Amino acid sequence: MNRSLRPLLLTALLPSAVSAHPDDSPNIIYILADDMGYGDVSALNPECKVRTRHIDSLAAQGISFTDAHTSSSVSTPSRYSILTGRYNWRSSLQSGVSWSYSPALIEPDRLTVAGLLRSNGYHTACIGKWHLGLGWSYKTDAPEQVDFSLPLTAGPNDNGFEYSYIMPASLDIPPYVYIENGRVTAPVTDTIDGRNGYAFWRRGPIAEDFDIAKTLDHFTDKAVDYIRTHAADGQPFFLYFPLTAPHTPIVPSDDFAGKSGIGPYGDFLLHVDDVVGRVTAAVREAGIERNTLIVFTSDNGCSPSANYKNLKTHGHNPSYIYRGTKADIYDGGHRVPYIFRYPALIEPGSRSDAPVCLTGFMATCADLLGIRLPDNAGEDSYSHLAILRGKERRADRNRLLVHHSIDGYFAIRQGPWKLNVCPGSGGWSAPVPGDESPNAPRMQLFDMALAPDEPAEANRYVPGERRAARMLRKLGRAIAEGRTTPGAPQANDVPVALYK
Repeated sequence: MNRSLRPLLLTALLPSAVSAHPDDSPNIIYILADDMGYGDVSALNPECKVRTRHIDSLAAQGISFTDAHTSSSVSTPSRYSILTGRYNWRSSLQSGVSWSYSPALIEPDRLTVAGLLRSNGYHTACIGKWHLGLGWSYKTDAPEQVDFSLPLTAGPNDNGFEYSYIMPASLDIPPYVYIENGRVTAPVTDTIDGRNGYAFWRRGPIAEDFDIAKTLDHFTDKAVDYIRTHAADGQPFFLYFPLTAPHTPIVPSDDFAGKSGIGPYGDFLLHVDDVVGRVTAAVREAGIERNTLIVFTSDNGCSPSANYKNLKTHGHNPSYIYRGTKADIYDGGHRVPYIFRYPALIEPGSRSDAPVCLTGFMATCADLLGIRLPDNAGEDSYSHLAILRGKERRADRNRLLVHHSIDGYFAIRQGPWKLNVCPGSGGWSAPVPGDESPNAPRMQLFDMALAPDEPAEANRYVPGERRAARMLRKLGRAIAEGRTTPGAPQANDVPVALYK
């Protein structure tokens, strides 16, 4: 779709917000850490060996969700779901993540959170890691080679963002370039060799203005400048700020090297916490603290690259009490910190243990603005607004949540019950797909209130078990109807297989 027509389409789809009261249109800053576990926040984990004082401050001044989940246990699909309010497995990506030159994943006509807010008076910006595919241009005389001098044909600016300053994917995936409003910012004249260990990255092309070790602070500088600039003009703004850390390469700056006492990953957590502190300081100094909603979360659980064995020797578990890591169907793969601070609305020091999914962000924004989403948008997005107001409803505790692993295995959660539709992790932890015991039950049913660590001995699944059968039927309906929220059935982009 032509970029210039996209905002017009979104405006036609949506009613305008009805109230001009400033608290009805808060500034919104969404900070998305990369591969940060639930147990990496000291406000959530009493045994955390790193003090995340700035993130803790957000929690003390707002609300922490203690049972929050990404839609997937890996990056690209979770980012898709956050921005669209739709489960990732309804898209064309059924497993894995986007790669260096993958095409854009978000469908051309799909409404995003940014499009929703932009059509209702917000300035919208994306600064940081994109990892949702892009529309690269290729050389005419060598069609297999990207032409970095040409504009991209699909990216954040085609998905509701008025301004964007991004890198294409994870910080360990080439090409290593910055892209501002659809154009690479400097010539790509060199190739950087790969590295192993904590500072892992892959070999690939790098632009003249790109320094891998300085990327996190560079993006933070851009985000702080954006906040300062747009706080002054009176227009509400939405800043989507997806970080590059603490994902590999684990490269904390010199200010934090050795400071955690538990190794490079702990040092990088301190660096991430400092980024949050810089953002909150910019909001405070700009005088917009009361009417700014800040969300802090992560795209999935912590990666094994953090070196769990070393962290364990120091008494630190990034997954807290939960089994598994990034990529897994177990809760360690997708249970994440989820903190909201909005002084005009949220009671300080609040907590909620209602099960929620990050898909709910879109409906929450719509609810804040008094907007009803169209049937073909936010199909899996339930608003958190009642919980933020301290008025949790019975339905909030009984939402049907669907989890997804890197290899495309499903789990369904409702109330305390969770059914993993596979015999193992579905991801990277033992037992990995194909290595499960031949005697293992083909599914795993847990009462998460009694067995939050999902041990094999607590598995309640047996063939024909009625609760599991009911949950499977609900999961089948959720797949078939193209939505889990009320509304007209919608089509998935591709056929979706429940059993792998």
